[in-house]
Order: sequence, then C-alpha cells, then structure tokens
Amino acid sequence: MSYSYSHSTAADSYRPARRGSPLESSNASERWRQLLPSWAKQWASELHEEMSTRNGVWSLFKRVVRYIFTVSNALILFWICTLWWGERTVFQESVETCGWGNWEKWPQDATPHHVAFIADPQLVDPHTYPGRPWPLSTLTVKFTDQYLRRSFSSIQNELGPDSVLFLGDLFDGGREWATASSSSPEKRYKKYNDRFWKKEFHRFVKIFVDTWNEGDEHTRDSIGRRMLTGLPGNHDLGFGSGVQVPVRDRFRSFFGKSNRVDVIGNHTIVSVDTVSLSAMDQPDPETGSSGTGSGDGKQPNEHIWKDTQDFLDHMGAYRGRAEMEALRMLGNQTEGRLFQHRAVDILEPSIYHQPQPEGAGFPTILLSHVPLYRRPATPCGPYREHHPPSGEDLEEDEPNAISMGRGYQYQNVLTPAISRDIVSKVGPNLVQMYSGDDHDYCEITHHEFSGSPKEITVKSLSWAMGIRRPGFVLTSLWNPIDQATGQSIGAANAGRTLQNHLCLLPDQLSIFIYYGLVFGLTLCVLLVRATVIVQFPRSRAGPTDPILPLSEHRSAPAARPARYKTPSSSTSSSTFPSPRGLASRAVNAPPLYATHAGADEADADSSKWKPTRGSPRRPGGDESKAKLIKEDFLASVLGVAKIVLCWYFFLVWRW
Repeated sequence: MSYSYSHSTAADSYRPARRGSPLESSNASERWRQLLPSWAKQWASELHEEMSTRNGVWSLFKRVVRYIFTVSNALILFWICTLWWGERTVFQESVETCGWGNWEKWPQDATPHHVAFIADPQLVDPHTYPGRPWPLSTLTVKFTDQYLRRSFSSIQNELGPDSVLFLGDLFDGGREWATASSSSPEKRYKKYNDRFWKKEFHRFVKIFVDTWNEGDEHTRDSIGRRMLTGLPGNHDLGFGSGVQVPVRDRFRSFFGKSNRVDVIGNHTIVSVDTVSLSAMDQPDPETGSSGTGSGDGKQPNEHIWKDTQDFLDHMGAYRGRAEMEALRMLGNQTEGRLFQHRAVDILEPSIYHQPQPEGAGFPTILLSHVPLYRRPATPCGPYREHHPPSGEDLEEDEPNAISMGRGYQYQNVLTPAISRDIVSKVGPNLVQMYSGDDHDYCEITHHEFSGSPKEITVKSLSWAMGIRRPGFVLTSLWNPIDQATGQSIGAANAGRTLQNHLCLLPDQLSIFIYYGLVFGLTLCVLLVRATVIVQFPRSRAGPTDPILPLSEHRSAPAARPARYKTPSSSTSSSTFPSPRGLASRAVNAPPLYATHAGADEADADSSKWKPTRGSPRRPGGDESKAKLIKEDFLASVLGVAKIVLCWYFFLVWRW
C-alpha cells in the first residue's frame, strides 16, 4: 500500500489572503455565522446550500412564500385585526356616529356650546363585588377602568365637547371609606381609611382628568373648556340621614362645591346636592324623629340638609350674580365696586350693602343626581334598555318606568315635597333637567310642575353597572343674546335653545364573547391543520438520504456483541464494528430498528432487521399518529398565542 502527500512550503501555509479576496469573505461570513443561535445557523446553512444550486433564487423564493403564507400566519393576522377592532375601532366608530353635525339642527351661522353629560362611572372597588376572589377582582377593576378611560378619551378626541358635566356617583364605595372622624357603619369596610379614598381619587384623575386635554383642539368657545365634577351621588356621600358630614367635606375639598350656579353657553346651570337635601324628610337616626323640630328649635338632620336648603332659599342672589358676571365677561368688563365717600352719623352702620344683582333671565338647567318625583309607572320612552315600551303613547308602563323603591343608602326618586321645593325655587325659566342614579336612560316630561320641564336620566358610562350598552348624553346649547341686557335675540331660535342626543358605547360583554368565538375557531383550524400534516406527510428525504439507519442500536448487554457481516464475503469470519462517526443526518436520530445476530453462521444467515423489545412503534401506528398530532397542535397554538398575546398586551398597555 502506498501513500502520497501534498507538499507546501511554510511561506505558502502562512501567506495572508489579499483584502477583498474570496477567502477573506468566506472567513468573515463564517465568523459571523458562529455568532448566530443554533436555529439561525441551521437556517443559514440551508439557505447557503439552496443558493449554491442552479435554481437557488427560485428555491429561495418558494421557501419564503411557504414561510409567509401559512395557516398559523393567517390566524395571527386575523387575530391582529380582531383585537384592533375590539380594542380601538369599535370605540372610535361608536363615538363618531354621535358627531355634532349628524344631529344638530341650528342655523348655518350658529356657534353652539357643546356639552357632554357623564353619569355614574362608579369606579369599581372592594365595595362593588365583596365576594369576588382574586385575581377575578383585580381583572374586573382593570377592565372597567380601561373601558372608562377609552370611552372618555374617544369622547375627547372625536367630539371635543366644550364642557363635561358629571352627575354624581364618581365612586362606588366612596361613602364607606373612613375619615379622621368617621367610619363606615358596616364592619367589613372599617379597615379602609382615608388613604384608600385618596388612591381612588387618583384613579379618577388618571381616567378622566389626564385625558381631558385631548379635546382642546376642538373647542370653539372663547371662554375656554370646563369640567364640573362637584355634584355628589349616594355612592359618594350616602343618602339622606346616612350622609356623614366629614365624608361630604372630604368630597367637596377635592371636587369643588356641591351646590353651585354656573353659566355655560348662555344657560344657567344649577347643581343641587339632593342626596343631602333628602335628609329633610327622613327620620333622624339618633332621635328617631322626623318632620318636627326638637325642643331647642333644631330640625331633624339639620346638619345634613341645611346647607343645601340655604342655597335654594337664596337662589335668586346666586343666579343673579352668576349671570351678571357672565355678561361682564362677554363684554370684557371688570366687576368693579362702588364706594361712597361721605360723612355719616356715628351710629349708622359703616358697611355698604350692595343691592342684589338682577338676573339676566337665561334659560335654566337643573342638575340632580337623584331623579325628581313622577307618578308611578311613568314610561321612560323607547331608548330604555332594561325594558322596551309595551306600546305606543301609554300613560303608564310599569316595566318601562323607574321603580319607586328605596333601601340602604339609596332612593330611586326624590319625594314629592322636595321635588316641588326644588322646582319652585330654581326659577320660572327651568327648561331642562338632567339626573343619574338609575344607570339606564329615561326621558319624561313633568306635567305636574309649572312649565312642564323635561328630564333626562343619563345612562351610566360604566359597563359594570347592569347595562350592556353604556352611554352618555350630548347637549348642544345655542342662545344668542344681547350683551347689554342678556335677553335672547333672533327669531331663528323659536324659543328652543338646546338639543339633546343619546350616544351609546360598545357592548364590552359582546366583544369578549366574540373573542371567545374566534379563540374556538383558532383551535379548530389548528387541530385540522395538525391532523392533515400527520395523515398526509410530504416527503422531505433527498436523493442522498439513506433509507435505513446507519447507527447500531445496542439493547441489553449480551454475551457476544452483535456485528454486521461484511458485504464482500458471506463466509469470511472477519467482521468490522459499525462506525460511530458517520456524517449523516440520521446519526443522532433515535433508532427504530436494530439487528440481533447469533453466534453461528446459520443464525447469522436468518437474522433480519426487526424492532427491538421496548422500542417505539412504527410511525404508522394510531398511538404514534395521535401523539404527533398533539405535539404539532400544541406547538402551533403556542406559536400563535405568543404573538397574539404580545399584541393584545400592547393594546391594553397603551390604553
């Protein structure tokens, strides 16, 4: 046997490659390839092999097409579109349908003031679902806050109202959280203190106040935009004799006056704290008396209702001052004060009493959290969600009406006496009333009061308040006036200075149901895909791939090791061990077959390739196919879920 050697000099062995030579490029690409992860190395190797063939570009193109246009990628794309619709598009489309130009009917040159009324957001807290366990309780808080934030942000971005007025019940358990001098009457809420209430206040700020400035670009009012949140609800303070003064003082210190008069869009907006005023005709929890004074001249619950009653008793002064200030602002005038310089008698009071201003007579709008009294079974109209009208033009419709109920810290409507007192003292120009508390929409006309004012009970903005379609009310105010007198001018008004429109928000529960249906469809499609792939596999063996395994499977130790006979001679006794380092793709694969050879030549002649004891069954078996289907199904589900969940969390995290 002869051997030949190639000879090279040392200079040839260490001669550096020229810059830009193929050798240098190959070494550089090899170094970069070593830095890649294992799956990237394999992909790069296969790509290099395909590109080196004659049809490399076409093969690469087909590989890219097969990689992109797959069932899993199609499902991922479908999920991306579905989540974008459910988390973004459906909110924008719901609000866009309520655009001012779609329902306003003013003259072409009119510049109305746009108002949005928001009722009962009632931020979910431990008081809402006391028996709901973690993490369901945390998810409830997360999704309800997210719904409120998206809805309010869409209102600001798409509509940009000039003013936003809240109608109470900003929190769900605000009345239960203790102050320094008061606590909840219920034992299970006594552990929640003033610090917890402040955390809830920051939640409110994050949801509503932080998104308020998103609508600044839409405003057309020269005075600017405003947001009024001071009107309290029974979930904020309690109701009637259950109101605790420290809790009410805390609410007012953060949200402003509860009883106030504002001029908005040349309309006088009167806010009345009716939950405190309702203590006037309720028994005192300490004495049990009601309706009559005690021996010292004090009335029952006077410390609760007196502040609101004084506000109503001096309504003329409050209205006149607010309307005159609004006229001065329109005319760019300062308020100014008149001081008389003259000699007076020493006994004459030195304080100069300015006469009470006379009101301009703006149309008046009343705001109250609790609806005013109406006859039982008064129908609420066709937009009520709980129960549609039983017929047309019915004077009584019990299912469609607000029930006349009351209970712990709530009362569905005010009493007749308090309702009459409020309407009579607000003034003769009362044209519209807005209320909340019921969570559903209700629109009636109060024929029992002078002037037959209309009242709208606004829907809750939250989807956790027992309604499927939350909503809010848009109001367009247009009252052109003479700036000197404040009187309405122009025959185009025809006595009508406001228009209302109910705007409905998405049904969040239906969105979740739709997600569930898409999830079920995804599982079915991936299961069918895995079944088809296993039942009808595509041949991936190349022309050089071996049919039989090239490695020996050694089972239990035997007395004499099994060997392969040499193919050159059947009678030769010389045998060679199976090589261990064969460069084949099947070397590291689990062997399915092995040889069992005997010691004698007769046994060797009759030896065959057959499965060893304890080895897996053939791939064609039912159990093996089911296992392959399961593995492929789970792998495809995991691959789709990773991308879809990342996209969903991104949409949730953004807002």
